[in-house]
Order: sequence, then structure tokens, then C-alpha cells
Amino acid sequence: QVQLVESGGGLVQAGGSLRLSCAASGRAFSTYAWFRQAPGKDREFVATMRWSDGSENYADSVKGRFTLSRDNAKNTLYLQMNSLKPEDTAVYYCAGSFRQFYSMTYASLYDYWGQGTQVTVSS
Repeated sequence: QVQLVESGGGLVQAGGSLRLSCAASGRAFSTYAWFRQAPGKDREFVATMRWSDGSENYADSVKGRFTLSRDNAKNTLYLQMNSLKPEDTAVYYCAGSFRQFYSMTYASLYDYWGQGTQVTVSS
């Protein structure tokens, strides 16, 4: 059974940090990503990593504040979120894809999704 399980969300003050984890089991994916969805808004791309070479891509809104890392042995992707802002408040979803196109910023390219973890940043 293929699963993506997120953890690490919570409530933090503006300027604070959180680290999200995404543990994959069942199958290995070619590309992993984080998306987020705020109330009343569409799901938006946050960051992606190609597993074969570790190449990364970030949304402009999080560049310089969010950083991806991974633990190959645990098949786990991490999202370190620093200098958090109230506008970062959303449910964060981990996603896995068997594709590794040049641009993997579209939700429709992902095959499996986690259940989501809530991140709330207070002002």
C-alpha cells in the first residue's frame, strides 16, 4: 500500500519556524513535492525535489525562507520553514509523482497525496 504521511504542523508566531516531514512507504517516487491550500483558495505549489539527483524548485513566495532536505534511508522528505508569515497559514500536503519532468509545479502531475497537516502562523 502506497502512503505518504505528513507530520510537523502546528501553531507558530510570525517569524518562527516549523519543520514538516513526509514519510513515503509502499513505492518510491521520482519526484516529491509540497503544496498548500488556504481556506477559500486553490491548492498552490510550494516546493519540489527530484529524488534521483536532489534538484529542487521553490515557489517565489517561499524562496529564501523554506528549504527542502531528505533522508534517503528513511525515504522521508522534509520542509524547513523559517521566517514564517501569516500568509503561510494553510494545510500543507505532501505529494509523490512517478514523473520527473522539467517543471513539476502542477498538482495534476502527482499520483499520491498525504492527508495534509495544518500550519497556522499568528501575527
